[in-house]
Amino acid sequence: MSASNILLIYADKLTPRLEYIVSTLFQEQARTTIDLEYFKKYEGPRLNYSSTNISSIPCHIYPYGLLEQSNICKQDILFSKWKDHPAFFNTEGTIPFDLFSAAFYLITRYEEWLPHQKDSYGRYLPEQSLAYQNGFLQFPLVNYWLDELAKELNVQVSRQFFFKPSYDIDIAYSYLHQSSFRNALGYFKQLVNLKFNQVVERLQVLAGTQNDPYYVYDWLHLLHESLQLKPMYFFLLASRRDALHKNISPNSGAMQLLIRDHAKKYTVGIHPSVIQHNSIPITGTREQVLEKEIKLLAEIIQEPVKNSRQHYIHLNFPETYRALVNSGVEADYSMGYPQINGFRASFTKPFIWFDLVANQPSPLVIYPFCYMDATVIFNEKRTVAEATKTLEDMYKLYQKYGGVFIPIFHNNFLTTQPVFIGWRNMYADFLLKYCTK
Repeated sequence: MSASNILLIYADKLTPRLEYIVSTLFQEQARTTIDLEYFKKYEGPRLNYSSTNISSIPCHIYPYGLLEQSNICKQDILFSKWKDHPAFFNTEGTIPFDLFSAAFYLITRYEEWLPHQKDSYGRYLPEQSLAYQNGFLQFPLVNYWLDELAKELNVQVSRQFFFKPSYDIDIAYSYLHQSSFRNALGYFKQLVNLKFNQVVERLQVLAGTQNDPYYVYDWLHLLHESLQLKPMYFFLLASRRDALHKNISPNSGAMQLLIRDHAKKYTVGIHPSVIQHNSIPITGTREQVLEKEIKLLAEIIQEPVKNSRQHYIHLNFPETYRALVNSGVEADYSMGYPQINGFRASFTKPFIWFDLVANQPSPLVIYPFCYMDATVIFNEKRTVAEATKTLEDMYKLYQKYGGVFIPIFHNNFLTTQPVFIGWRNMYADFLLKYCTK
């Protein structure tokens, strides 16, 4: 892009927050200035983001003030409509709200830094969010605003689109490589509950006459190879076993072999343990446990661990992301809700995490997700047909606005077992429909 086609934004004051949101929205296609004379003489597209009315500039966003602040405090938010969609931080410019402040508020998850309720796992409740309460959780509102602003300015914004399937390996095997005690306990529980099909399945797997139902890795590999897909796998390496951590031991040969096999073909990341204040006693702080798990994964794959997704999407600000930064992780894939599918940051594209306390951007890149199989099956309780429509609708929004579409699937929900065969077939059909070259 030539210099004359780069958007120039005039501001009363350049702040870390303003520079961040301009970079996030426009990437390399815009820059800011406080030099009014230079701004007036500039021959390319221009946007006035200031409290001064400049008659020669038709596009004016009057600042609300959030981007000039350096602290975190409750904001008075009133909603209006702009081009038939929600808007807030209303001001008096030709764009009738401070689009930059509103986008900053949503993308940084500002509301999650304020006091809020948590669910039983210690996670933010999406029902508290502006997106849920104002009906745009299933729509990337920031992308829409950006598109409409680009039309006003007659500039182009990137709509580059990629699809990258991803898998959380919470329970690598159902029966194989589990301890004799756990298999015996599971056997008698299934027997007492008259689950005879599962009793037979367990016995056949342990006898070697049937594959473990959770071992779907060869099937996935065939799909990826035939469709030329480059997926990501996130492995849970918890050293303890409890209600939230059911994987086989990360020190077992079977688990390490599975990880190494995947690391040879695909990108592999850490799926950090959930650390709760009310959980059973564990050894070490959140950061110590994270560093231990990252070190183990690095030893297994023989390369640094650069990617993460939080187990149970246990994401809290700023603790989670600061721990990742301090552990050398470069990208996180947890920006979505586990309770409801939708756009947690109201944005489809990867973005740098902005630390509101430090009031500056961090080195961590955030990749949002908007669809997870566990959410649609267990929380939203959708039918296969309803889930298919949701997945396709989300995919099409990413196609329209750009970004990296990264749905989350679990190996234990892609089995040929009667309860999950419909979900397995739905996923295969989706890949064949949208990813066939």
